[in-house]
Order: sequence, then structure tokens, then C-alpha cells
Amino acid sequence: MRIFLQSEHCYPIEDGQGVGIATRHEPSGAPQRIHDLIARGLGELGHEVFYFTEKGAQAPAPRGVTLCRGLRTDVDVFHNVEVSGRPGIRTQHRVREVEQAPDHWVYVSQSLARQYGSNRFVRNGLDPADYIYSETKGDYLLFLSGMQGSFHHLKYRFKGLDVALALASWLGFKLLVAGTARDPEILDTVIQMCREAGAVFLGDVRGKTKAEVLAGARGLLFPTQIHEGLPLVIIEALFSGTPVIASHHGPCPEVVTPDVGFVCHNREEYAAAIASLGTIHPRDCRAKALRDFHYLGMAAAYVKEYHAEIARCGGGS
Repeated sequence: MRIFLQSEHCYPIEDGQGVGIATRHEPSGAPQRIHDLIARGLGELGHEVFYFTEKGAQAPAPRGVTLCRGLRTDVDVFHNVEVSGRPGIRTQHRVREVEQAPDHWVYVSQSLARQYGSNRFVRNGLDPADYIYSETKGDYLLFLSGMQGSFHHLKYRFKGLDVALALASWLGFKLLVAGTARDPEILDTVIQMCREAGAVFLGDVRGKTKAEVLAGARGLLFPTQIHEGLPLVIIEALFSGTPVIASHHGPCPEVVTPDVGFVCHNREEYAAAIASLGTIHPRDCRAKALRDFHYLGMAAAYVKEYHAEIARCGGGS
């Protein structure tokens, strides 16, 4: 199959280099990471991918992928761009305020799809080679998140940083906080919050450093207060053999099953989950990630969506 895929960044989005305790123009880049992996996965599955990254490229394309400087129409299906009369889908990574969601939207989790009355979803996937699997854990819990989002300047609060810090103060466990923001004021606020709670703020971590921090954590603390698409940090933790303690919001109950972690509604449940982290075995976390969140599985699922869209459009001619 010939596929045209579009994304808004400069390829590749990840260079593996964190900036530490400093601001970053793109604090997360999660959707763009997924687009890069979709392109790579489709190429590895034998499909021909034409990938247009709007801000250019700084590295060669992976096998099976041709980097483009503009739209190609000699393809079977389009992804993340609409061409009149031609079959195409658009991946939706987060909640959008629309009166009626288009039929060609494909969501990154079942829970997000349900919000729009749809059953079309492909869960995000990552490359297990980017993470370190470890059954030996350190003495800390980890909170990792982008601290700023376009929908609200106080994203760190909606991500539950204040909840994580309050739990650390109440229960006395060591908490490492990783992430950054685009605005210096927000970064300064996060630094101050961590200092007051006695948490260790690492700033922006990527690549090997991020993999080591994830692998060494007793657990990932993810008390998000919003309905998200499918947070990559949950998948990253599972690939690392690290159990997840999450809130009940959004896709968390969908992906954090009892064999790999805990879903909590209040601070008493969070406390019980933290005390029970030893009952979750790292190998079960890794196995679930390999089974459910591998980038090749994600790419294969998108191929099914392409075929479904071509059929829905009457063959795409």
C-alpha cells in the first residue's frame, strides 16, 4: 500500500537529548513521536510511505519511508491530511471541541473514541528498544510529564503534579519529578512546588537518561485530572517493567489493568496502591507493553483502518 502521512514537526521529533532544568519549545512532542513511529512501522511492514514533515528533516528517513517536501497524490490513502474525494484518516490524540466529529477520525484510545460516539481507535505504540527493562528498582516513585499544553497554561496541575507532591509529603516517600515547560514562569513554579514538597526535580530528561530513570522507579505516579488520549509515559513505564499508579480519568482504567498497576479515586486508594507496588511483577508490565503497545502492532492496526477507509469511500477512486 502507498500511504501519504503528514505531521507538523521537523523529522525526527526526538534526538534523545534532554535540556535539564531549562525550558523547551516543545515540552512533550508526543503526537509527533507517534507519527514518526507510524511512518517507520509502516515501512518495516513493507508499505511505501511518503512522509511530509512540515518543518523539514534533520535525519535520513527509515527504511520504506520517503521524506517529502509537499503533498503527493499518487497514493492509496492519506493520513493526517484531507484530499477531496480521496480516502484518508486523521489521528486524534486529545479531546477536541467539535459539534460533530468526522467519521474518518481515528482515536488513540477506546475511551477517547467513545467520547465522540466512535469505535475507531488505534492505541499508541512505542519501540521497546528505547527503554531499559529492569526488575531491580530504586527507592523512589516517578512523576513524568510535560508541564505546559496549548489548551491551558497550568497543565502541570491538570496532569496531577500537585496530587503527586501532596502524596509524597503525606506518606514520606521519595518522589522524582521530570518534565519541563515552554514558559520560564511555569518552570519556576514547578521548581518551587517540588522544593516545598521535598521532591527532587530533574527537569527535562530524554533518551538514555529517561530510560534509566523509568527503569529504576518503584512505580510511575500518574494522577492526571483530565481525560487524555493515551499518555505515552504509561507505556514507557510498562516497557521498563515499572508498575503504574494512575487516576480513574480518561484511558487510565482502559490501559492500567490490575496485573500492571492500580487505578485510584482518592488519596486513601493512592496510599494503598503505593503500599502494594511489590505485588506487581516487572515482567508482567513488560509483557503487556510488548503485547499491546508495540509500534509495529500500532502500524498494522492503522493498515486495517486504511483498508476500512478505502472501502468506506468506495475504493478511493
